[in-house]
Amino acid sequence: MTLQFRTAKKTEEKSFLRDLDEAVSRGTPESRARALWHTTDLMITGGYSEDEIWTFGEVIGRLADEIEVAARVQLAQRLADFDRAPVNIIHKLAFDDSIDVAGPVLRESTRLEPYALVANACTKGQSHMLAISKRESIEERVTDVLVTRGNQEVVNSVAQNNGARLSDFGFLHMIQRAEGDSILAEQLGLRKDIPRHIFQQLIAKASKDVKNRLERERPDMAGQIQSSVTDVTGELQSKFGPVSRCHFVAKRVVTTQHRLGNLNENSIATYAQSHRLDEVTIGLSLLCALPGDVIERALFDKNREMLLILAKALNFSWQTTMSLLFLGAKDHRITALDLKDLENEYSRLNIETSRSVLAFYQSRKTAGAADSGVKRQPVLAAP
Repeated sequence: MTLQFRTAKKTEEKSFLRDLDEAVSRGTPESRARALWHTTDLMITGGYSEDEIWTFGEVIGRLADEIEVAARVQLAQRLADFDRAPVNIIHKLAFDDSIDVAGPVLRESTRLEPYALVANACTKGQSHMLAISKRESIEERVTDVLVTRGNQEVVNSVAQNNGARLSDFGFLHMIQRAEGDSILAEQLGLRKDIPRHIFQQLIAKASKDVKNRLERERPDMAGQIQSSVTDVTGELQSKFGPVSRCHFVAKRVVTTQHRLGNLNENSIATYAQSHRLDEVTIGLSLLCALPGDVIERALFDKNREMLLILAKALNFSWQTTMSLLFLGAKDHRITALDLKDLENEYSRLNIETSRSVLAFYQSRKTAGAADSGVKRQPVLAAP
């Protein structure tokens, strides 16, 4: 295409848009509708720049303000799957009060940025959020709003959408919503991206029927379904034998430190580096407000996730966390590759989310003690 031809083409387009703008101001409803479809067809079929597309959007937006809902619905359906649709008109359609207009754009348009979807979910109603929940892909910051503000239908739709990415916050919030809702609980349990520690929380609250169905559908998680991480059956005590007098001495020393306010990260790091297992177990038990058997399981479990979560909840440095990992590792050895993976995993953990998980472990133990009908003695009380 020669420069002269391109210049002539641009001049012709600008003249057309000026004429069209005048028609918007002076035309009849019928002529405006004809102008709308002609302009839309011209924009979709032409190879226009982003600036020109924006101009088309301004004109189409003015025309859209003058047409009936049924015509706006048709416009939304035409522009929803047009990957170069004007952002200005797409936003206008997405925030239309009529879900028949907004729905196609909210479900399909790739021109809606995450911030626009968040704003839409925060300001519009349940039907708009339901449309957003059906998008092919949804970022975490959007699903966080959907699962917080959405009704049960919206939350279930998010759970079913494999293209919806969920943060730990989103998963934890949905688990709360799943109490008494076996359909939502099962949908969450079937998601392949559900983190292991959150799956454990889901199973702890799920009904027997849901557990049975998930056991059939998720053989990879069968072990987690059979027993939660906090349900310890005493295998560690059988492994390490009866509690020794040294343990009771360590208990008195560490408990005194805690009572005086001297038990902290430095104490735990020193104990771990000296391979003083009793002191580490008792110290973490006090700092985390969890029974010693739970701490032992975290230290020696081949899956180190729970230990990482506890350390993050206590805001330990990586150096201290690494000492704990080595203490519980077989022969106190970890390969360089595994250690790097663990460090990356630890850096990705969020402190507030980890503390929420810790609070869940604490509540499970408290509830277990109450249900047993037996008054639980302080775990770390000296004999």
